[in-house]
Amino acid sequence: MLTVDQLGALRSTLQAWRASGQRVAFVPTMGNLHEGHHSLIRLARERADRVVASVFVNPTQFGPNEDFGRYPRTPDADADGLRAAGCDLLWRPSVETMYPYGAQRTVRIAVPDVTETLEGAHRPGHFDGVATVVARLFNQVRPDVAVFGRKDYQQLAVIRYLVRDLAFPIELVAAPTRRDADGLALSSRNQYLSEDERARAPQIHRTLQWIREAVQAGQGREAVEAEAARRLTDAGFEVDYAVLRRPDLSLPEAGDAGDGERVALVAARLGRTRLIDNLEFVA
Repeated sequence: MLTVDQLGALRSTLQAWRASGQRVAFVPTMGNLHEGHHSLIRLARERADRVVASVFVNPTQFGPNEDFGRYPRTPDADADGLRAAGCDLLWRPSVETMYPYGAQRTVRIAVPDVTETLEGAHRPGHFDGVATVVARLFNQVRPDVAVFGRKDYQQLAVIRYLVRDLAFPIELVAAPTRRDADGLALSSRNQYLSEDERARAPQIHRTLQWIREAVQAGQGREAVEAEAARRLTDAGFEVDYAVLRRPDLSLPEAGDAGDGERVALVAARLGRTRLIDNLEFVA
């Protein structure tokens, strides 16, 4: 696996691959990688001849109360895991390479509508930072296909909007959420859970499964959301949201239960750790 931190070296390597007719897949990450990330690499390998992964802790998606400096950085372990998963090239740019005028003076991309609810409401400006860095990464790598996990459901919706609206010639692949045996979605944040919190954390997935069952049984959205929040609160969570939405994150209209695809989404805190998860199903 090549490790590259200069834009010229990245572009020359990619140019050589394309000149020989090879298809390039891309997996962007912020590092501190786990098996969920490695599964994205393996899926990318199925879709292309070459796989590029980026590790870049993006300052523009951190809010004023979110400590960019304390985000865990594990470069050696990340490189080992990517290599074992089948990555061909690790793109590890500096902040100066990514934002030559500085993070505060950069050209920013704001995606409307889909960024204004749920995570967007709780983390103002977060998705502007995500869209900004992903657009830059797409311009740098110019992949044929890009792989994103379904666990960050709203982020995936933002990227889909971005790709369509800016006409990036990229095939987006949504990878299934990887889970531990007890249902907890794999996440870098899980490492911060205490032993007691880790034992309670799977209640998020159980609540999502309950939402699916309740909706499929004909219960109304508002009652289901209220009961889901109660279940999580009783389990010791501080709930940001526990909601039912259409795949585009719009609200199902009253009386339209059973008419198509749905997604249940939860964001909640255990102690100092904020966890998110979702579950797609047919109503």
